[in-house]
Amino acid sequence: MLSTFRTGGPGPRVVVLYRLREGDLMVMQARAVRTRQSLVQAAAELFAAEGYARASLPVISERAGVSTGALHFHFASKSDLAGEVERAAADSVEELAQRCRSAADTLLQSLVHTACGLLLAVVTDPVIRAGFRLSGDPSRKNGAQMLQWWRAWVHDLIVQAQREGELAQDVSVDAATTVIVAATAGFEVLGAADRDWLSVERVTQLWTFLLPWLAGSPDHAPLLSGIGEALDELSE
Repeated sequence: MLSTFRTGGPGPRVVVLYRLREGDLMVMQARAVRTRQSLVQAAAELFAAEGYARASLPVISERAGVSTGALHFHFASKSDLAGEVERAAADSVEELAQRCRSAADTLLQSLVHTACGLLLAVVTDPVIRAGFRLSGDPSRKNGAQMLQWWRAWVHDLIVQAQREGELAQDVSVDAATTVIVAATAGFEVLGAADRDWLSVERVTQLWTFLLPWLAGSPDHAPLLSGIGEALDELSE
C-alpha cells in the first residue's frame, strides 16, 4: 500500500511516497484501535466522576497515556468524544438486555433482571455510568441518548408483556414505563453515591412494591427469586 507524508522544515514542502507492508498496516490499525479504546475509557472515567463541563481534553489524553494530537486525530471535539462514550454505553446496555431476555422465562422477569443488571453495571462499568451521567447532564446540548434508549426499551417490553397477558388489566403502559424508568434512574443516582442502594435487599424491595401493581399473576415469587442470582451472574 502506498501512503504519503509531507516533509517539514523551511523551504518548499515535498510530498514523499513510501510503501507500507501489509503487516505494518495491520500493526498501525491495531494500535489505532487500542488508542481509541483507551481514549473512550479514560473519557468515560472522567465524565462519570467530573461531569461533561469539568472534564478537559488534556486531562483525558493524559489519563489515556496519549498525546493531545492523537486525541484530536480520533475525535474532533469533546462533544464527539462524549458521543462515542454514549454509543459505547448504549451498546453495552443493549447487550446486557439481550442476555437477560434470552435467560428469562417471562417478559416481566426479563424486565426485572435487566433493570437489576443495569443498576449493577452503573457501579461496575465506568462507560455505562458515564453514559447515564452524560444523558442527564444539562451542559450537553445533544445528550439524553441513554435515557431515551432505556425508556424506549422499557416501553416496548411493557407493550409486549401487555399483549402476552402478563400485566394487570388496569395497568397503563405509559404509567408503568414512567414509574420504572424514574425508579431505575433514581436508584442509579443514589447508588453512585452509596452502593448500599444497589444491594439485593434494596432492589428486591423496589420490585416487591411494584410487582403487585404491575403483574397480572398474583404469584410474584418467580419474578423476585432470581434477582440475587441474576446480579451474581452479571457481575462475573
